Amino acid sequence: MSDAIAWPAAPPLVSWPIMDQAWLDAVFLHWRIPVETAAGFMPPGTEPDVFDGDAWVGLIGFRMVGAGIGSGMPVPYFGSFSEINVRLYSREPDGTRGVVFLTLDASRLAVVLVARAAGIPYVWSRCAPVTDQGRAGYTVRRFRGGASSSFAVRPNRAVIANDPLTINVTARFGLHSQLAGRTLFIPNTHAPWPLHPATIDYLDDGLVSAAGITVTGPPESVLYSPGVQTQFGKPRVIRRG
Repeated sequence: MSDAIAWPAAPPLVSWPIMDQAWLDAVFLHWRIPVETAAGFMPPGTEPDVFDGDAWVGLIGFRMVGAGIGSGMPVPYFGSFSEINVRLYSREPDGTRGVVFLTLDASRLAVVLVARAAGIPYVWSRCAPVTDQGRAGYTVRRFRGGASSSFAVRPNRAVIANDPLTINVTARFGLHSQLAGRTLFIPNTHAPWPLHPATIDYLDDGLVSAAGITVTGPPESVLYSPGVQTQFGKPRVIRRG
């Protein structure tokens, strides 16, 4: 591609890893949204990270595998499950870029309860991967409220996706969240995503609208990755103002 750019190196963690996990069979769907819409969801001390004049909302599904405390200590059963999240993109005044999760659906109730106590907006749902006939995707139905999503894509594994929009929405090395009145940045690090363009096989989503975001038409960016191994570091508090 003439507009291909290099995937940036992940910044090193400044502490020992506090969590290690693999993200496999990831599907990324992204839509443009107004900057002012995204601004209403930003934690204090952050603002929407704008690309090509707009903010972006993502619907991302993947299989969490071998999540555990520290490095190389996966938790049996509870450390592996499908996760589907709705997310926005954030920036601190110093330029640090991150992700703001609106919702994260998972099928492990214990994981949901622990994560919510830490300020991460997990939702208990029935989730399952779709991996048949060359497709990759996920189905979700929440136990409370009934919001659901079902989507699958067909990856073009012969092509590498490395255009600027792809790098912008996938080269994210941390998340911004709120806990006890404070805004936190939780860093993570991983090798570059191996990314491929994909086409929609089917899409029937209610999670983005349930999160309070309105999108119309098909997603502008559709991507697939076989996955990466990632580690999370110690959170830091964002100074407001």
